Amino acid sequence: MLWTEKYRPVSFSEILGQEPVVQHLSSFAASRTLPHLILTGLHGTGKSAAVGCLARALYNETWELNTSVIPVSDLFSQGKSFLEQDERYTHIYQKNQSLLVNFKYILKWYASMRPLDTEFKLMVFEDAHALTRDAQQALRRIMERTSTTCRFIFTTTNPSAIIPAISSRCLPLFFAPVRQDIVLGHLMKIRANEGAGSTTCTDDDLDLIVQAAAGDLRRAILLLQATHQSGRCEDLLTCTSSETATMASHTLNALRNGDVRGAIRLMESLMIDYGLSGNEVLYEVRTIVQREYNHPALAIALADTEYRLMHANNDFIQLGRFATGIRGVFT
Repeated sequence: MLWTEKYRPVSFSEILGQEPVVQHLSSFAASRTLPHLILTGLHGTGKSAAVGCLARALYNETWELNTSVIPVSDLFSQGKSFLEQDERYTHIYQKNQSLLVNFKYILKWYASMRPLDTEFKLMVFEDAHALTRDAQQALRRIMERTSTTCRFIFTTTNPSAIIPAISSRCLPLFFAPVRQDIVLGHLMKIRANEGAGSTTCTDDDLDLIVQAAAGDLRRAILLLQATHQSGRCEDLLTCTSSETATMASHTLNALRNGDVRGAIRLMESLMIDYGLSGNEVLYEVRTIVQREYNHPALAIALADTEYRLMHANNDFIQLGRFATGIRGVFT
């Protein structure tokens, strides 16, 4: 069994490092006055787990019956084949219709179903940034018609991809990267519970895992389990160096060679093809800069871009500005 599932939070008290968000969600559950929500933050910070905890707090034993989860990224990347293979949709899937028509029909079907012994049900859209603009427009109209009996929750790493017509109807809640001390403490508890001991996974190994996870608690737990099974943390971290990190390295190589447009295309690909947010792309670039470069101008440019990403609505523009702004560093 994967440790990420074994140690997945089932109550608000088990969610780590997200106290402000937990306070809001627990208050909504207690008062049963829930607005539409957009949950934003990096991967592995607890967005999906928090939705599960919220559903349990609202509905107790019937939480699964009153919660519909749509994995948007899988749906729009696999197309109609996803609907054909998922038993939840086989009875309403229309083979001769387009993916968008099926998407609208599925939304109407689930949103129109009466909640079971409660005032409203939940519709959850995981990786909501993968929703096409047409799909979001259709969703907006359904939100307007079913808001009394249905609450919509969107989880995303890129909130700027959500159209204003939807985002303006939702309360945004931000999941920050989990602090390193919290990640380390959680890993030590898991290590003790699993009988891993300090021989198969040393304290130094834990420090390496915490650094590699960079606030992604899910990845930290996966690395801990893999380290426990293989016994070689350094080799494991080398092998799990992600494709996105490689692309970030290529981005800096392009800038060093004066290919600003190529660098911008690579960063756009990280957001469009890999689903990363602007902050996640910047983190990948920052990691390469810290390891391979030592230039104060790069550090300043990274800090300025991080600030702008926090206050801007378009990640593409800010990353393009970053690329054009640092091209002189390598000349």
